[in-house]
Amino acid sequence: MIGYVLAFTPSLLPRPWWLQAAACAITAVITYGIGALVGLIVHRCGIRPEERLRRIGWLALAGAGGAAVVFVTAWSVRWQGDLRRAVHMDPLIAWWEWVLVLPLTAVLFAVFVLVARALRLGTRQLARLIARVVPARWATAAAAVLAAVLVVGFVQGFLLRGLLTMVESGASATDLGTSPGIVRPELATLSGSPASLESWDSLGSKGRDFIGKAPTAAEITRFTGQSAKDPVRVYVGLRSAGTLQERAALAVRELERTGAFSRRVLVVVSTTGTGWVNERIATPPEYMYGGDSALVAMQYSYLPSWVSFLAEGEATEAGLALIDAVRTRWAQLPADARPRLLVAGESLGSYATERAFPGGVAQLVREVDGALLVGPTPDNPIRRTVTDGRDPGSAVWRPVYQDGRTVRFAQRPVDLQRPAATWEPPRVVYLQNGGDPVTWWEPSLIWRRPAWLDRPRAPDVSDVMRWYPLVTFWQVTCDLAAGESVPDGFGHRFGTLPTDAWAQIAPPAGWSAAETRRLDAYQRRVPSLGRARRQ
Repeated sequence: MIGYVLAFTPSLLPRPWWLQAAACAITAVITYGIGALVGLIVHRCGIRPEERLRRIGWLALAGAGGAAVVFVTAWSVRWQGDLRRAVHMDPLIAWWEWVLVLPLTAVLFAVFVLVARALRLGTRQLARLIARVVPARWATAAAAVLAAVLVVGFVQGFLLRGLLTMVESGASATDLGTSPGIVRPELATLSGSPASLESWDSLGSKGRDFIGKAPTAAEITRFTGQSAKDPVRVYVGLRSAGTLQERAALAVRELERTGAFSRRVLVVVSTTGTGWVNERIATPPEYMYGGDSALVAMQYSYLPSWVSFLAEGEATEAGLALIDAVRTRWAQLPADARPRLLVAGESLGSYATERAFPGGVAQLVREVDGALLVGPTPDNPIRRTVTDGRDPGSAVWRPVYQDGRTVRFAQRPVDLQRPAATWEPPRVVYLQNGGDPVTWWEPSLIWRRPAWLDRPRAPDVSDVMRWYPLVTFWQVTCDLAAGESVPDGFGHRFGTLPTDAWAQIAPPAGWSAAETRRLDAYQRRVPSLGRARRQ
């Protein structure tokens, strides 16, 4: 009951009822297990209360626990309403949704407990068999170790591997598809066209989306009112070549073929696990530079980012391979005749970008002309160094590093103007929401209170959220599933904020704040710029 009650306390984001039930069941099982362990220790110590006292205790516990369950279930509607209000969602929740939380929690809890007891029963039977050949004390220990090995082996060797195989198989099949309205381009400035070194099919689903949504010169001209070019977009899919190095080399050849190195700006985008590139990151430089731009990205996996991060670790090698290959070719050009070189990445893509610069901020600003890192993960090495080395008095959720001379963090456009000290180029921008579970999830939540719960807190983090050992870890884990279910500007959604960031990182000559606002408004009106307009 304690776990059930604690699971209802506010976390980072509002949750749907079924996710709340899952959080309640998991935390209830954890506290049940802890209680069972304490009871076993007390029993082994020979402490056994009288039967009458035990009966009274159970009755009191049942009454108090039942009342607490009913009260917290009802009161949590208010907590969830506050969380929804903080992220600009309707605070009202349908009554039937929260009514279903308790029965679903009970079902899930029963399943988890039955599995645990089946494992315990199996371990006891195994101990009895082993006790026939070794002393009973050693038999119990041996049975526990053997059971643990069998369970871990089953989970890793059968369940996990089978799950990953199934996910990868499904993701690979999805990668063969093409989104509605996306067609093969005819422009030579785009990968997958008749002039390309790559076939349209080899780009994969996310690559075809990235290429198929590229704006045309005519679309950019309508926005700017001036003559524009067709922007270059290069994408190398997982099927385009056998190794990361071969795909990176192919990306450079495609850049050369399209004339990308003669454009005014060249952006290397590190993709998420599936190869997805956010159009809100890709499009602003193309409009800002009147199409005199080039973007390049490379796929390294079929799997979603969270699976890629846990199971493959290829993001590091992919970011390094592509950025190193492009920069090597770029550096061969005369300094006064090469484009601005920028790097960008979102979520796992930001991690891949950072891993290409093991020398930290110093190497990053020495080797490129600017960087945009969106929704960073807790393992981003440069972000971690910058956050740990932040100026005294600045919050972990909005750190100020070296008075903001090079690196700045933002959740709103106004954050990019803080602090007031001179912001020297090359500039590095992190777009980081205060309530983004992708940024704050890490195993240390199990045993340590996080700094982002210190005061003052980010505006979108509840004032009544508390840290509880184990419980908060599972709460934030559940929040990961809700990170995309909130409006732009909260959770793991950043909307058109990259437009303001690019305007600060690499504005073309004469670019004004008014033009930034106009481009931002244009992107809000046309969320899928350039989609399905190229035959």
